[in-house]
Amino acid sequence: MAIGLSSIIPRLQMLSTSDHASVVSMNLFVALLCACIVIGHLLEENRWVNESITALVIGVCTGVVILLASGGRSSHLLVFSEDLFFIYLLPPIIFNAGFQVKKKQFFVNFTTITLFGAVGTLISCGIISLGVTQFFKKLDIGSLDIGDYLAIGAIFAATDSVCTLQVLNQDETPLLYSLVFGEGVVNDATSVVLFNAIQSFDLNHIDPRIGLHFIGNFFYLFLTSKMLGVITGLLNAYIIKKLYFGRHSTDREVALMMLMAYLSYMMAELFYLSGILTVFFCGIVMSHYTWHNVTECSRITTKHAFATLSFVAEIFIFVYVGMDALDIEKWRFVSGSPGTSVAVSSILLGLIMAGRAAFVFPLSFLINLVKKFPKEKINFRQQVCFLFLLQHNSIFFVLH
Repeated sequence: MAIGLSSIIPRLQMLSTSDHASVVSMNLFVALLCACIVIGHLLEENRWVNESITALVIGVCTGVVILLASGGRSSHLLVFSEDLFFIYLLPPIIFNAGFQVKKKQFFVNFTTITLFGAVGTLISCGIISLGVTQFFKKLDIGSLDIGDYLAIGAIFAATDSVCTLQVLNQDETPLLYSLVFGEGVVNDATSVVLFNAIQSFDLNHIDPRIGLHFIGNFFYLFLTSKMLGVITGLLNAYIIKKLYFGRHSTDREVALMMLMAYLSYMMAELFYLSGILTVFFCGIVMSHYTWHNVTECSRITTKHAFATLSFVAEIFIFVYVGMDALDIEKWRFVSGSPGTSVAVSSILLGLIMAGRAAFVFPLSFLINLVKKFPKEKINFRQQVCFLFLLQHNSIFFVLH
């Protein structure tokens, strides 16, 4: 018995120490988030700075301090996994965007959004894949086959909706906001289908049926993801209307809306659909139907609760990205082959820009021919903004 206790006690002490270190890290990270909010508020009137830039700068500065304090071992307070991003941080951001989006503006431009998100992604993927095939062979970075080159094209053809929400204001630029954000949502479905197709098809024996299979998969993913979000939103509205939770507690109404919105995202991931599409359309449906079936108190609460969750998640991501810019492992890899790393990054950035430009300007020209009213047309300035906003996430992806 004494021997057993003597072996358990050191383990408990180690566990306690580990827990204490995690608590310290969480305290520091929460303090950083508070600092971002305060400093962002103080700089609100500055047209060149917003919360995302503030969070990035604070993250970089904090990373420098941690790097020095740890003797060059790490620049992070927390270990960031893809599960943390995709399961906990992304859903509230996308849901709130659907919940707050100007629905009329979005659906009026839905054909344009789908054209940019589907056809544009394919064009961008093709150009990036062709480019890396030509340039990477000359750099001799390793043995890559055609599937690897196409996978690189599919990955870097993807755009990010999170960055768009921080850069644009839908009240000031409603057309541009709906186009860029909508393109990011449809782009997600296209990129997922494209990447899965590349991984599953035998590219050494190209068959015309591959194209038909891809188109079928895209429409299946797009429509199924959309319908799952719509059905979840309608079911939520029906339950709240019939049971009338507001008679007893508005907390139940708010909790049910939050949980069912999150459930729609997790169900989409469970069935290998696009969680972004599902939770986005769930937000749109809830804002239109559920909104009118809850009490006035619940309307105010949900509006601010969803916006707050989204805001905190966005700040969290940008702070961590700032810290990650000083990741010692990445810098060691770069220092080991600086010429190759700079060349690969430069080539990817150039190809991403070329891929985006190859569909933004031609498709905008075709869309403007169909539009009757000048306000509905995409002018050259908006096209340029659209191009560079799509670059936002790709630049971070390449540099990291």
